[in-house]
Amino acid sequence: MRLLLVRHGESICSVEGIVGGARGCTGLSELGFAQARALRDRLAREGLTADVLLASTLPRAVQTAEVLGETLGLQVLRDADLREFDPGSLDGTRWEDWADRFDPAVERDRPLSAGGDSLNGFRARVQALFERLAAAHDGKTVVAACHGGIVWMSRRLFVGDDDSQVEVDNTSITEWSHTDGEWELVRINDVKHLQRAQLV
Repeated sequence: MRLLLVRHGESICSVEGIVGGARGCTGLSELGFAQARALRDRLAREGLTADVLLASTLPRAVQTAEVLGETLGLQVLRDADLREFDPGSLDGTRWEDWADRFDPAVERDRPLSAGGDSLNGFRARVQALFERLAAAHDGKTVVAACHGGIVWMSRRLFVGDDDSQVEVDNTSITEWSHTDGEWELVRINDVKHLQRAQLV
């Protein structure tokens, strides 16, 4: 299987400093839509064909996938396991009000807030997601509009890299290949389309 993880375009909640879970996410900013269109046009130029187009259930990922669907000719299938790290009850609040309260990398089994993910819980979700996608789409090309946390955790799971400082830009492509039960990282944070469109 060929799996292309696409981080969503710039979101309104990130611009406004809002925790963007299911309540806080209000979709893409104008720049976010422009970034998604730049990636759409790149996929068209490169002639990418895909078998499946997935998106997280959060609006910023769904809108990104819908733009890509214009050239891929595929219906967007929503998958809740592609969601970002779930913030729980902090969803919709301002980042600045809680950012210094808690380090999930230290307290790995403690949820960020009530109803949210713990780091180990998020890790288990992403691992199960990748196993499920590999089993369901063997031999296919899958494009999935998701989030930086999904990309970061996939690196941690399959490369052993836990460097949270690695950049995962909006609408960047991170590509994985799955063969004989093994995941291989093909590329990460590919933003050639943003450079071409002068959006970075």
